[in-house]
Formats: sequence, C-alpha cells, structure tokens
Amino acid sequence: MNQRALAVNPSRCPVRAQRGSRAGAERGVIALEFVLVFPFLMLVLFGIIDVSLLLCDKAVITNASREAARAGVVVRIPQLSVTQISNVALNYTQQNLVTGGTATTPTVTVDQSGGTSPGSPLTVTVTYQYQGLVVGSAFSSLTGPVTLTATTAMNYE
Repeated sequence: MNQRALAVNPSRCPVRAQRGSRAGAERGVIALEFVLVFPFLMLVLFGIIDVSLLLCDKAVITNASREAARAGVVVRIPQLSVTQISNVALNYTQQNLVTGGTATTPTVTVDQSGGTSPGSPLTVTVTYQYQGLVVGSAFSSLTGPVTLTATTAMNYE
C-alpha cells in the first residue's frame, strides 16, 4: 500500500489491526462474564437438584405410609402388630429414600385407637428429616433440616 492511499483514507490500514485487538478483547470480556455468572448457574442447578430430591423423598414417605396402612388393614389371621406395620414402612423407606449418605431413620407412628374391628380406622404417619445434598445441606446447617411428614388413614376390612 502506498503513501498516497493512506493519505486519502488514513483509517484503511489501522482498521485491520484494530479488528484483531477488539476480537481478543471481546473474547476476554466474554470469558470474564462467564467466570462471574458460572457460580450462580451452578447454585441454581444444584438447588434444582436438591428440591427435586426433596420432592422424591416426600413421595417415598407417602408411599411408605400407604404401604404400611394397606398391610395393616388387609384381612389376615393373625393381624399385623403395630411393630410389624411400622417395619413395613421402615423397610420401604430404607430401600427407596435418596439420602446421599446422610440418612436419618424415619419415625413411624401407628394409631389404632379406634380398634381393629372392620370399619375402624388405622392411621400411619411417617416423619423424615431431609438434610439435603449440596445446597440443601448448606442451608440445613443454618436453618435446620426440613421435616417431611406423610399420613395415611385406611379402614380395617
């Protein structure tokens, strides 16, 4: 390129040099923005995972109370004792709860206050302390664990 062309259009040559440096600077800004936003994205992702595990454990203890109540009210000779009904719920939770290694044993309460005659209610309550895995465990250490409770009432057959 000659001097006359630069005199007519002085920005002709430096534009190419500036484009290369701008692209490098823009890539640096994008990387910086990613580094700043990435921890928040991970917090949201692990928060979603923790909430979904909490909902899964809630479904498990609901099913455990339902299975125990059903086992207790079915016509059977001899009828199941309170301990046997509790064990049905505990076995179900031990096999299905997602704990992440921080398992607390659920509490099972069986109420046969109406008796065991046909038509009398049997109530099974399962209570579980959810600790959380990642974000949930951090919040649990500050606020305490989340208590999940499920109650099922069925009439004796």
